[in-house]
Amino acid sequence: MTRYIFITGGVVSSLGKGIAAASLGAILESHGLSVTLLKLDPYINVDPGTMNPFQHGEVFVTEDGAETDLDLGHYERFVQTKMRRANNFTAGQIYESVLCRERRGAYLGQTVQVIPHITNEIQIFIQGGVHAAGGGAPDIAIVEIGGTVGDIESLPFLEAARQMSLQLGRRRACFVHLTLVPYLPMSGELKTKPTQHSVQKLREIGILPHALLCRANRVLPMDERAKISLFANVPQDAVISMPDVANIYAIPNMLHAQGLDDILCAELGLTLPPADLSVWTRMADALEHPRHRVTIGMVGKYVDSTESYKSLVEALKHASIHTSTRVEIEYIDSEAIEKGGLPALTHLDAILVPGGFGARGVEGKIAAIQTARNAKIPFLGICLGMQLAVIEFARHVVGLAHANSTEFDPDTPDPVVALITEWHDRAGTVEKRSTHSDLGGTMRLGAQRSPVNAGTQAARIYGASVNERHRHRFEVNNRFVPKLEAHGMVISAATPEHGLPEMMELQPNLHPWFIGVQFHPEFTSTPRAGHPLFNSFVQAALEYQRARTTPASTPLKTCNG
Repeated sequence: MTRYIFITGGVVSSLGKGIAAASLGAILESHGLSVTLLKLDPYINVDPGTMNPFQHGEVFVTEDGAETDLDLGHYERFVQTKMRRANNFTAGQIYESVLCRERRGAYLGQTVQVIPHITNEIQIFIQGGVHAAGGGAPDIAIVEIGGTVGDIESLPFLEAARQMSLQLGRRRACFVHLTLVPYLPMSGELKTKPTQHSVQKLREIGILPHALLCRANRVLPMDERAKISLFANVPQDAVISMPDVANIYAIPNMLHAQGLDDILCAELGLTLPPADLSVWTRMADALEHPRHRVTIGMVGKYVDSTESYKSLVEALKHASIHTSTRVEIEYIDSEAIEKGGLPALTHLDAILVPGGFGARGVEGKIAAIQTARNAKIPFLGICLGMQLAVIEFARHVVGLAHANSTEFDPDTPDPVVALITEWHDRAGTVEKRSTHSDLGGTMRLGAQRSPVNAGTQAARIYGASVNERHRHRFEVNNRFVPKLEAHGMVISAATPEHGLPEMMELQPNLHPWFIGVQFHPEFTSTPRAGHPLFNSFVQAALEYQRARTTPASTPLKTCNG
């Protein structure tokens, strides 16, 4: 029977419940347990797909094409279970489901209320998420409840968790509460009162935490742990210190060293073999003791909020582990390029242009791509980054001065990037784009497999086929592909059904490492295995760095990906 661990948060949001939940999942997996994780989001949006990245952070895409909270990315990086659509749901989805039931007469004329109808629906969604992956029920389901205790939006979710734990009975459910212990530099003290009040609020709801994860900017001294234990009515050994760390992949070992897994397994009535966390020890050591260092410029318009590129940043860390290279990311605001001109980029060892939506900052990215191409700096373009690389090449190499995407200029005479409905299909017809569209439901989403052309750099990286996750509406226009290829651009992978370009690269005589991908490879990168594309990108940056610092007479090793 599946046992449940509910993760709640208090005082403030963004304390790291997702990483804490994922780290706990990694520890339990190391004991030989099967684990799944769920994220319950209290906002009314149906999904985060159309939410502002500055406010919400990255949208993570699952293999089955769901746009989900970024915490699901943490889950997939820490545990080996693949997340699916059912692993993340919102208050919007819950209320939508209940209202649809009411319209169909499912409640037989009852007055529909938060309790029991909304709370029952939340429990139904939790049970559905736990069993969605197939292959039998997991041993442990870790359920992270978004928001903080006291938020009016979170109350139905907390009440549903309380009811569910009561129905499950002893040894089937437990609660972990993550809270802030702020440090006041003026008095030189860690203050435990916010944690005390947070636990008190949780107990008022009827939830008694079995362990506390105390976030602070330093290790929590024993005196503070004893004080929290006394006032929160939690055993002192269950008051776990979670200080700030430079490397999140050290957290599983940190929590295990304080016995969190033993405390929870005892509460759930589980007797387990010893944990084997050696893989996490090796990964943390590799990040902390690199042999090389490179600087990669990330040119985007969300650089003021690195949460917007969370999976991408982590994928570069994974490449750091597997190439023994410290990757320093220099964030470059593409809007600032448009306003103030392109800064010197020749000190960079590689340039990366990530995905995004909208016209803002696009010309700044194109300018950076042109510099990368001309200066032979290793370049990786992801999703929009690939589309802009095609536009840049079409303008400055092919000679299509007005080349653009119809996303930015609907009337461009050279729509090298467009919606499929805007360019000629195989029958030679053209359909006009509708002026109204459902922005949350018109994208190519989820994992899709495509063959890779032999003899290309893409083939050396991926092999015979590529299977990655997508999140985009616009495509490289096949009408222009012959012109692009005639000037040295190679479409190294395309979808088998419609021939939509999935990967592009430049011929070796034009550039040693210049690759664009329509998909999002960062969503499938994990610290255990890394990702072949990012490993190759970082290796190319190393080769470029060596070439700049090696006398011309010294032969250089060629990077083959």
